Amino acid sequence: MIVDLNKCLHCGGCVGSCPKNAIFLNDFVLEFNSDCIRCGRCVKLCPVSALELEAKA
Repeated sequence: MIVDLNKCLHCGGCVGSCPKNAIFLNDFVLEFNSDCIRCGRCVKLCPVSALELEAKA
């Protein structure tokens, strides 16, 4: 997951939207753990488009 720190409002909406509880707001920095299934729910929910799915390698 790619987070644009210049856009992120630290609102926490993405944290609550994650079906796998894979997103954490830690000292105003978003962190994603290995439980992320890349569903894109957080990307769609972000009001400022601060999240982007990283291309799979």
